[in-house]
Amino acid sequence: MEIEEIYNQRVNKLAELRGCGIEPFGAKFLKTSQIKIIKDNFKAGEAVSLSGRVIALRSHGKASFLDLRDGSGDKIQVYLKEDTLTQDGKAIFKNLDIGDFIGVNGETFITRTQEPTVKADKITLLSKSLRPLPEKWHGLKDIEIRYRQRYLDLIANHPVREIFLARSRIISAIRRFLDEKGFLEVETPMLQFIPGGAAGKPFKTYHEEFNADMYLRIAPELYLKKLLVGGFEKVYEINRSFRNEGISTRHNPEFTMLEVYLAYADYQDMMKLVADIILYVAKELGCGDKITYQDKVIDLSLPWKEKSFTEAMKDKFDINADDHTELIVEKLIKHGRKVEKGLSRSQVVRIAEELLQEEGVGSPVFLTDYFSALCPLAKNKKESPHISERFELFIGGMEVANAYSELNDPIEQKKRFEEELGGNPKDGKIDLDFINALEYGMPPAGGLGIGIDRMVMLFTNQPSIRDVILFPHLRPEEAPKSENA
Repeated sequence: MEIEEIYNQRVNKLAELRGCGIEPFGAKFLKTSQIKIIKDNFKAGEAVSLSGRVIALRSHGKASFLDLRDGSGDKIQVYLKEDTLTQDGKAIFKNLDIGDFIGVNGETFITRTQEPTVKADKITLLSKSLRPLPEKWHGLKDIEIRYRQRYLDLIANHPVREIFLARSRIISAIRRFLDEKGFLEVETPMLQFIPGGAAGKPFKTYHEEFNADMYLRIAPELYLKKLLVGGFEKVYEINRSFRNEGISTRHNPEFTMLEVYLAYADYQDMMKLVADIILYVAKELGCGDKITYQDKVIDLSLPWKEKSFTEAMKDKFDINADDHTELIVEKLIKHGRKVEKGLSRSQVVRIAEELLQEEGVGSPVFLTDYFSALCPLAKNKKESPHISERFELFIGGMEVANAYSELNDPIEQKKRFEEELGGNPKDGKIDLDFINALEYGMPPAGGLGIGIDRMVMLFTNQPSIRDVILFPHLRPEEAPKSENA
């Protein structure tokens, strides 16, 4: 049967229900418990009131069995007998479809096949489903539909639901860990006049009242460091950031980051902090010291390895920390690496990822000793001014975290911002308010950023960032028509 025909049949059922004085899109319903709790503590002869979606329906003339699933994720069998129902109940019974939301009042019992069941003496229609659910036995396989219509994905594919429950648990565990350590959760602006704190192309918008361009933030870093100037010593934000760049299995234009700042600390303290956070999350999820990610067994037990980015670049490409940008690009091209004009941080990260993947590294590794030219917000090493006090954490060959000793010298910071612009004001603006804040004095500090989406990918063994974001960004199904078309 075609979907359009099913839709029309169900619309006709709407009219029939309304003709019987029944509202097909009901109101509040009082339930006594969730299905999982009822089943986990099952007692025959107990009066219950449950609600949920009909996910299976087996009709036997004037009697039916249906499966009801609620927000707990569990399901229970319900037995309906037409001649024991009220007039309204009989009308609902006659017009019931898979996908409908109903309320059930009745008594629990065990069938001859030992199936926990509710014998319903009253049913209430709460919402009529006009479209058929994805076919039961095949589920929802089309990747494009799964991402575009996540609500169907959650209905048809139970493991998907578990991924997002795990995501919620991961974020809650991170908050709990930091709160217990005395960190203060804060919120900083998403709309900014000058996007900063990371390398990336921002999304641009316009504020009519101010008659000024504004940008969606690419990172909250500069605002969080202003809070260190203001006297807070431990701050964090679980933030949404935005970058107007490409989409891949590891990149989404809108993503979730954790940023943490700790006064009187440095990047080595951040090494300990990020390991503590990840191990705490693993414990909360019951993973232990080992997880599997894309057929790689990842050992999370300490200590985690360290590898020098500077040494790797020298060994692989004969690149030195003090080489100028043009020479670095020249050497990369000579060794068969594709590098566009200029050298962005994301390009360097891709090179670093390739280095680790080529060596088959799966377990956690800190890639340290980044070139200072790539780290405008980080302190340099005293003994090596061309190398920064920074690391990136890779797990499963994927960048998960980034951290450094924060630069708190306002004169040096302004100089680096100016060098980034290269004397071309069209490339952006310097955040003079941030420089001004540093001039009042910011304590030495360590800063840490963790990609929440990628952490969820690791702990749920998902190959794509789209699998751990409820509503990932996709190309429009139809190109929007021009107003002048």
